[in-house]
Amino acid sequence: QVRLVESGGGLVQPGGSLRLSCAASGRFFSIKTMAWHRQAPGKEREQVALITSAGGTNYADSVKGRFTISRDNAKNTVYLQMNSLKPEDTAVYYCRDLQSNDWGQGTQVTVSS
Repeated sequence: QVRLVESGGGLVQPGGSLRLSCAASGRFFSIKTMAWHRQAPGKEREQVALITSAGGTNYADSVKGRFTISRDNAKNTVYLQMNSLKPEDTAVYYCRDLQSNDWGQGTQVTVSS
């Protein structure tokens, strides 16, 4: 039931960085487990990062060491810091509330020279 709005996507060169933001509308953001997923055309959506209410994190092997998920409960926002970006990171990135199964609209990330 929470409204999720992603932002921060865009075009970046290989090796560059982007920070995605996901703003949630609810008052109880701090208790939610949040995740970032991505989907490229013709491929299944995959989870790339997760953060629990306590701050515990999990990452897909493909992004470990390069991506960092974090949250700012005062701002009802979850972030995905993406460093050392590769062309294979190109996808639409979605924010997800695992408890309610709400999804944001997605933001496009394109890594290209």
